[in-house]
Amino acid sequence: MLLDLEVGKINIVFCIPDNWNYNSLDDILEDYSKIDKPFRISTEYINLTLKYVKSNQIYYNLYGKSEPMVITPWKIWGTNEKVKIFLSFGATEAKPPEEVDAIIDNEQTGSTIRENNLKILDVIDSSTAYLIGNKKSLQNQLKKEKIKDLQVLLKGVIDARKKLHIFLNVREENLDNILNVLPALKKPTISKLAGEGSEGWLAINTVIKKEDFLGLIPVIRKYAQGLVVYEPRQVLPFEEIL
Repeated sequence: MLLDLEVGKINIVFCIPDNWNYNSLDDILEDYSKIDKPFRISTEYINLTLKYVKSNQIYYNLYGKSEPMVITPWKIWGTNEKVKIFLSFGATEAKPPEEVDAIIDNEQTGSTIRENNLKILDVIDSSTAYLIGNKKSLQNQLKKEKIKDLQVLLKGVIDARKKLHIFLNVREENLDNILNVLPALKKPTISKLAGEGSEGWLAINTVIKKEDFLGLIPVIRKYAQGLVVYEPRQVLPFEEIL
């Protein structure tokens, strides 16, 4: 796994109806065992759901190593009828509370979960798109260098989304006030302005994190003549790709 591309993020989540007063799988398992009612889960992720339930300490305390009953159209297995896992073939969010009590499903924005009056109790797993290198290819020096080139270009796009390229002019006497708060990838580039009437003025050129921008405005507004902001298309991190 060479690089997280930071796109296509998916969460696998455990959800129940939003008007239920449970806060965790622990609470549900304990309560359902007291009222002797089977707890039903619908999911497309059978193996993940089995692992999630069986790794729960309360489940182990109540049922030991017995496996939840898994129900599919072609096969039924597992001995514990107190916890049942049903294979879903889509529209999983619409099944609670009539058909099942909870679901384990994927979500990106949570909008479908909310539209079906569900709430997320736990995020079981997350994934994003990844650049993956073939191990054999990485042993070949020529192929390895080409893969590095691709890795640099992709990371440049990823990093650029989080950065701003800014230019501002300040008087020399205000330079330290700006530099005290101005972040940069390394150090900002500072140069004297050219031309008549520009004596005592400096130009600052730097790249900052987007998240820092709004916090800088009060200082920049006070000490700078003006500000030009660009969103870079790529910020190529050559030294980070070894």
